[in-house]
Amino acid sequence: MRIDAAVASAAGRLAEVSESPRLDAEVLLARALDLPRSYLYAHPDDVLDEAAAARFFKALEQRLGGLPLAYITGEKEFWSLALAVGPGALVPRPETELLVELALRDMPRRSKRSVLDLGTGSGAIAIALASERSALHIVATDVSAAALLIAKHNAAKHGLGNIEFVEGDWTTPLAGRRFDLIVTNPPYVRDDDPVLDELRFEPRLALASGGDGLDAIRTLARDCGRLLMPSGTLMLEHGADQRDEVACILAAEGWAGIECFSDLAGRPRVTRAVARERLHNS
Repeated sequence: MRIDAAVASAAGRLAEVSESPRLDAEVLLARALDLPRSYLYAHPDDVLDEAAAARFFKALEQRLGGLPLAYITGEKEFWSLALAVGPGALVPRPETELLVELALRDMPRRSKRSVLDLGTGSGAIAIALASERSALHIVATDVSAAALLIAKHNAAKHGLGNIEFVEGDWTTPLAGRRFDLIVTNPPYVRDDDPVLDELRFEPRLALASGGDGLDAIRTLARDCGRLLMPSGTLMLEHGADQRDEVACILAAEGWAGIECFSDLAGRPRVTRAVARERLHNS
């Protein structure tokens, strides 16, 4: 089979499971050939050898079965950084880059502040921040040992020595410590949301959070204040339809300065809240 025919055929089949079927087909074929995607455009009439075809069709069947492309390739780009990913951690999403952008706005380039990334997963947020602000001390936690292994690998891959990894459930392993900023992308999908079927290969623990999807956010709103400096800030990602509920939860726990920011698609995505002491001192 020629390269162009293989891509076209695969893209047609992938249209049922992917929002970017041609891109997926090209990535899978380039990986099977161990060549850059540009080669596919330059040599569309090349014929696949038997070994490459076998690798390609095996990966194609995995993708058709719903396995995320990032798990097949073992890599996902986030904040222009190539991150290793695997079934032990959630695949980083582009919308989470808003959390990084907002955090960087709060920190001067030579800032030596302390940052806590709760539920770090693959380490995407912590690694993005560390790559931009080398003077920061970042603590990244996760309840999953498998996720922390991936995160540690990614930090080492990018030569980042200013991240401390801690295993534990949310704030539990951090008693007595204080931070200037807490960032988190917690689970916020309803337990009965049909989207979980589409995401079945990713860790449910990192996705679902109770009947309304807000259990983890309630826990964070209750407990994060005790880990912040008096001038500290909390930034958390949530669902596009959860802005009002998140604001109410934070307000009920005594947070102030509550403000929601939208992602590039215009959907409410990250809420920022500050300790009341910060408002009194400003």
